Amino acid sequence: MARKVSLRDFQEYLSGRLKTAAQGKGTAAWLGVEAGNEPWLVDLADSGEVVQAPVMMSVPLTQPWFAGIANIRGNLHAVTDFSAFRGGAPTAQNASARLLLVGTKFGANSALLVSRMLGLKNPENFALAAADDAAPAWAAARYTDVNGQVWRKLSVRDLLVDQDFMNIGF
Repeated sequence: MARKVSLRDFQEYLSGRLKTAAQGKGTAAWLGVEAGNEPWLVDLADSGEVVQAPVMMSVPLTQPWFAGIANIRGNLHAVTDFSAFRGGAPTAQNASARLLLVGTKFGANSALLVSRMLGLKNPENFALAAADDAAPAWAAARYTDVNGQVWRKLSVRDLLVDQDFMNIGF
């Protein structure tokens, strides 16, 4: 039987792992997230803090996938609904929805709204799959887990310089 872990304990554990990865210590790890119905991997060193999705201030005359601006402890973050940005259904803002603060390491206050967290993933449990040549550079890498499920790997650096991602206005 699996041990139950409180959300608070998990967030503290994840925060510690994120800080360790940001300092370049510890083993390589990926963070698993779900955007829409698709699983994604993000390098732990490139992912920032994970917070419960707060109320966001909408911004007029922006793309439908731009969820708005969120105030996270006094810092404003531009929030992109990652599922909607990729052409999927908008992310339901429920108890499972999270913001992944991805831009901090790269000097941008940017966050991705995702459906839910899938936890820490060990890269050793994944095999490289054929790249998706039709996908943008930030989404081309694909991996298969031990169950045969295909995961896309997000390149945060490539996403933050993508012109479509940066162009939030109509």
